[in-house]
Amino acid sequence: MKIGIVCYPTFGGSGVIATELGLELSRKGHEVHFITYRQPVRLELISENVHFHEVNVPDYPLFHYQPYELALSSKIVDMVKIYKIDLLHVHYAIPHAYAGYMAKQMLYQEGIILPIVTTLHGTDITLVGSHPFYKTAVTFSINKSDAVTSVSQSLKDATQRLFQTQKEINVIPNFIDLNKYKETVNLCPRGLLASAEERVITHVSNFRPVKRIPDVIHVFNNIQKEIPSKLMMVGEGPERSSAEHLCAQLGIQDRVVFLGNSNEVNKILCSSDLFLLPSETESFGLSALEAMASGVPVISSDTGGLPEVNIDGLSGFLSPVGDIESMSKNALHILKDSDTLQNFKTAAKTVASKFGIHQIVSSYEVVYETALKNCISI
Repeated sequence: MKIGIVCYPTFGGSGVIATELGLELSRKGHEVHFITYRQPVRLELISENVHFHEVNVPDYPLFHYQPYELALSSKIVDMVKIYKIDLLHVHYAIPHAYAGYMAKQMLYQEGIILPIVTTLHGTDITLVGSHPFYKTAVTFSINKSDAVTSVSQSLKDATQRLFQTQKEINVIPNFIDLNKYKETVNLCPRGLLASAEERVITHVSNFRPVKRIPDVIHVFNNIQKEIPSKLMMVGEGPERSSAEHLCAQLGIQDRVVFLGNSNEVNKILCSSDLFLLPSETESFGLSALEAMASGVPVISSDTGGLPEVNIDGLSGFLSPVGDIESMSKNALHILKDSDTLQNFKTAAKTVASKFGIHQIVSSYEVVYETALKNCISI
């Protein structure tokens, strides 16, 4: 099958999942074409079965905002015609599903039928998509897709609550390549991050307000008062500057390391003892799953899809959003005793194993086959 994939080529969860999905599909013999404005961050190798097509948006002074949707839909049309792409899989409802539908209509005028599969990832629905300015277009794009998937039951429920959807939504959870998390002991630079007697606490995100970065720091502050520890802050975003200022205010700046965006998250995670994710909302919690696959228990909020990933009392603990005291107490329970910590580490890996890439990618193949058979032409 020849599959076009449209995604954001960034460090965010949707871009990572789209890229890993495409690479796994290519390993299974499918021809995959990534269509986006920049090469995805995890797309390190272009091969016979993997292709990248850049979307260029001309900078015309006439436009206050450059028309990316128009450039994207035109690029999709061109690539489908040149490479005989069978199916388009778009990640994020807006602008990708909308641009995909426009491309579908242009191709239909030339007698070409292009099935579209739309995957909903979270903020495209719960934050951006539900805004009155976009709600009508998002509803239209979902209903005009030939198949729709969401990354968690929680997100499916939210979509059906917020939008007048007519399409069946298939829940296909996010996934990880478990092979990347095996035999990583020799890769772990723990001695570079902390001393032998210190616990390593980690947070990975895009540092947006929804991630509740101050909560991360306050929970860590409570931990380090009782246990020697270091906090690794991985990522970039609008909250970083204020987070650094908060660390200075609390007098813990020498115990918190801001690492920025990193392509070596696996090495950091395999050196970690605990992962903090106190988000306001998470459609799934991919960073938590990656931590668990590395044998790192998770302290998280109980919002969105997180309870579907982080099993309370097994792979870590869940607390209400903003409950810093509860999160701190649970973190100390895990960290204070080495045997307890090891039990949580083992359980975290066991829970993560249910989200292996191979079985979940097969679910997408089933959706593709269904979309091809039942393609909506108009």
